Amino acid sequence: MSELETQIANRREKRRRLVERGVDPYPPRCDYDLEPADVHARYGERDAEELAGLADPLRVPGRLTGLRRHGKTWFGDLRDGRAKLQLMMRRDELEPAARELLEELDLGDYVVARGRLIRTRTGELTLQVTAIDLLAKALRPLPDKWHGLADVELRYRYRYLDLLANPDARRIFETRAGLLRALRSYLDRHGFLEVETPMMQPLAGGATARPFVTHHNTLDLDLYLRVAPELYLKRLLVGGVHRVYEINRSFRNEGISTQHNPEFTMLEFYWAYSDYRKLMTFTENMLREIVDQLTGEPTLEWNGERLELGIDWPRHTMRESLTRFAGIDAARLEHVADLAAIFAGLDLPLPKAVDDLQHPVLRAGSAAAYERDHPDLEIPADWYGHLLMSLFEERVEELLVQPTFITEYPVAISPLAKLTPGDERFTERFELYMGGMEIANAFSELNDPDAQADRFSRQLAARERGDDEAHRFDHDYVRAMQYGMPPSGGEGIGVDRLAMLLTGCSSIRDVILFPLLRPAAEKDG
Repeated sequence: MSELETQIANRREKRRRLVERGVDPYPPRCDYDLEPADVHARYGERDAEELAGLADPLRVPGRLTGLRRHGKTWFGDLRDGRAKLQLMMRRDELEPAARELLEELDLGDYVVARGRLIRTRTGELTLQVTAIDLLAKALRPLPDKWHGLADVELRYRYRYLDLLANPDARRIFETRAGLLRALRSYLDRHGFLEVETPMMQPLAGGATARPFVTHHNTLDLDLYLRVAPELYLKRLLVGGVHRVYEINRSFRNEGISTQHNPEFTMLEFYWAYSDYRKLMTFTENMLREIVDQLTGEPTLEWNGERLELGIDWPRHTMRESLTRFAGIDAARLEHVADLAAIFAGLDLPLPKAVDDLQHPVLRAGSAAAYERDHPDLEIPADWYGHLLMSLFEERVEELLVQPTFITEYPVAISPLAKLTPGDERFTERFELYMGGMEIANAFSELNDPDAQADRFSRQLAARERGDDEAHRFDHDYVRAMQYGMPPSGGEGIGVDRLAMLLTGCSSIRDVILFPLLRPAAEKDG
């Protein structure tokens, strides 16, 4: 047998002996007074004399994570996931049942210890134990001071061990929980109503993304796990709920990376009578306040960079950002042929939506050559937007470390946003970047039902050309809009990525308790 198999066998033998003596290794309940963290909170500042004056003994439950023998005295560490309380057990002071149990205990066992609080000679708060009972026998050994769980994938796969062995893991998820509370509090204070919308939808809408598909047997109906709650939340705008939000789990059947997990958490909120400009100011104020509240200052440390949230966040159009950060001549960003030539010159792959390499406009290499040789040639209207967006992602996105708003996104990739006045190639949309990641996405909502139907039709044509991430035509949403939807601003914020910034984690898997992984081979035992 391996060493692990031997340890498991030994623990099972100890459990068998306890059962033979009439000890239930998994009792149904536990009466107790305080957990270790609460013991420290209540008594941590009291000196030895004050502790000696306490009238009643305490019953403290927890996991045994340390056990050391010094002659006839045993010392143990009892943890509750937040704090450790030292146990001191002298054999001659223990009840007979406790003395027998002591010989059968292993690290990892859950116990409840009863005794009085004292200060040791070194000043450590300690429970001087007179009785101890088993609550749950651990059959597998714990990782040895984290050395047994150094592999990052094992930390994600066995998060329960990560939490046991690594105090930082718990702090990450406590910070994440604090972030969610703060987001809710801010929106509630500003008059927004929290709601829940369907996670299974007859159409996957609200984002250009590939969905997961499932099937409802009774209705014999294919359904999609939502890629976004947007279209349902905007139906509520039609219904008169003019400030509404949802903190939602969404699902996209796409790639996995340090910034992407197929199952993720977003905040989406919609605000009638506002627009994307108003949302920029609102978002800046909200996130600055939340970061200040959670960290004590409006700054974040991220990958060795200090992110300054306390100053005004710059705003650039997408084309301005390509000139400012990537050094691309602004004149070359106005025509699809010039964009194609930039891709060729930089040896960049064309985006999926623009894959007809033999099209004359892409072979021409310049706008002048295109206009000279093909004056009557019609090209798909959405090519310009797809090329511009892809160029931005390749050359600018990772450079946006400090909080930065990017505005004027192409209409080809923004089927639900209002057009920019004076230039119908673009929309009233922004994305917020921090740490080189997109953190938020918002726009002035398109509320003309006929224009929305036309946008859906264009997206449908793109799907027929092979773009499987193009938006589907949602007839019921258009029908709802025909009853009148007020001018509104809507926004989605990536909660997981925001949690990454707040905790200094470089991978989204660090801030998701159970990220998606390939199945591991499992053995019984």
